[in-house]
Amino acid sequence: MSLTGTPFLYTLIALAVVAIVLPLFLWTRLRGPRVLRGGVRFLMLLFAQGTAVALVFTLVNNSNNLYDNWADLLGTGSHVNQARDLGASGTGGISVKKLPKVKQKFTDAEGPGMRAAGGVMQTELKGQVSGVTAEVYVWLPPQYNDPSLKNIHFPVVELLPGYPGSAKAWFGSLHAHEQLASLMRQGKIAPFILVAPRTTLLAGVDTGCANVPGTVNADTWLSVDVPKMVTDNFRALPAPKGWAVAGYSAGAHCATKLAIAHPDRYRAAVSLSGYNDPMGERSSLTAQDPTLRHDTNPYFMLQKATPPPAVSLYQSGQPGDGYEAGLALKKEAKAPTVVHVVYIPKKVGGHNMKLWKPQVVPAFQWLTVQMGLTNVKGDDAGGTTGSTEASGSAGATGTGTGAAGTRGTTPLEQ
Repeated sequence: MSLTGTPFLYTLIALAVVAIVLPLFLWTRLRGPRVLRGGVRFLMLLFAQGTAVALVFTLVNNSNNLYDNWADLLGTGSHVNQARDLGASGTGGISVKKLPKVKQKFTDAEGPGMRAAGGVMQTELKGQVSGVTAEVYVWLPPQYNDPSLKNIHFPVVELLPGYPGSAKAWFGSLHAHEQLASLMRQGKIAPFILVAPRTTLLAGVDTGCANVPGTVNADTWLSVDVPKMVTDNFRALPAPKGWAVAGYSAGAHCATKLAIAHPDRYRAAVSLSGYNDPMGERSSLTAQDPTLRHDTNPYFMLQKATPPPAVSLYQSGQPGDGYEAGLALKKEAKAPTVVHVVYIPKKVGGHNMKLWKPQVVPAFQWLTVQMGLTNVKGDDAGGTTGSTEASGSAGATGTGTGAAGTRGTTPLEQ
């Protein structure tokens, strides 16, 4: 029975009802020795407590998409087939462009929110370079299947969850596709293809989205194998001009790190409540090794980058939860790197989905402008977006120029 499935939830609800009714009916009707009656009553209380805890956990898990399956919950699953040393480039000398195209089979994804806004698709991808095999979720914008746009290529945003976290979270908890679909139709936000790959690749540990020879090649999985799958199977703009990466919490750290490390693969990154020091997630592989901890810290990466990467970074956070990390990057950034910092007041909420959900639209408005995406055909847009400014309810500091220092335009054609 699936951990996140409706049958499991309904079973727990039924058991919880039984756990309440059973003591009420049997408590005074038990017969036999006092020790036996006491033991039975204790077991009934234990059963009631256990079902209550299990039901609450399941409701929280389904709401926040923390664990996708029993293997994730129990820390017994691994999606790494091999993890050879791929070097600094993360490709091991392999020419990715020369690798054969792999056509994937896609099925309708199951779970809360996965059927909304046209539906999310799912595929099992075997990474040709990383040695990782895992699921990837893909949502296509409303314009994608428009016959008049059959020759148009679309921008892409990779979506990364926190840890623990399911790749479904951006759809099932943040409802990103539902929030963005109508705005895409109106031409107010670029018609991004949304791609959510699995990031929990090892049992009971956060990979830090890094390559660790002999253990996991998470960076290559996210920045090489997944993008190749998308361009092999969909009309996606080439990297880096049409590609961005976004995440929350541990996924926010990953998004910033990937963009700084690979300006040839991403043009922009969105970080919601992220951090620079990998110790922000103590279970991370990168937090446990001093060298990795330094080398995968976006602040130090930006500090030593020569030349500075031509990327734009959106950093939102509250005091003590992402805001200072964003300011540190902004202070260190040199042109053509752009850092846009958004201040979220403490009173808005804590480190959770309730805080991040309202930030989805402003972040994607910013991406639309920052990446210079125009010629976006919408139902009510007259064929183009025009110049849509990013906006939000919170205060912001930063520039509004593009990754190369000026705001340009990127036609949605290849």
